[in-house]
Amino acid sequence: MSVAPVTAQAAEAGRKLERPGLVFFYSQTSGPSRRVEGYLSQVLQRRQNHDRFNLYRVDVREHADLARQFGIRDLPTLVVVEGKRVEAQLVRPRGCREIEQLLRPWLR
Repeated sequence: MSVAPVTAQAAEAGRKLERPGLVFFYSQTSGPSRRVEGYLSQVLQRRQNHDRFNLYRVDVREHADLARQFGIRDLPTLVVVEGKRVEAQLVRPRGCREIEQLLRPWLR
């Protein structure tokens, strides 16, 4: 019995599925949302953590149903989803330090 070797594409697809999801609920017209997007980029750029999460940006005006499903009441909100479960949530982060504390279990 022969087993086909794993291709680089298949291996990358498997790693992508194993990553936790990082859901960023925001509004395009919100100043705090734009600031938090900058903070989040800064945290992920440190030590090259962009590949640690599948990042999903959810504009609540376009996807109000999804925001309701997650129980989002305030913006911006960050949610970490792992294995179809919400593992962590941060409402209205005020800086990089808070975001880094939220994501610490998954960061390098």
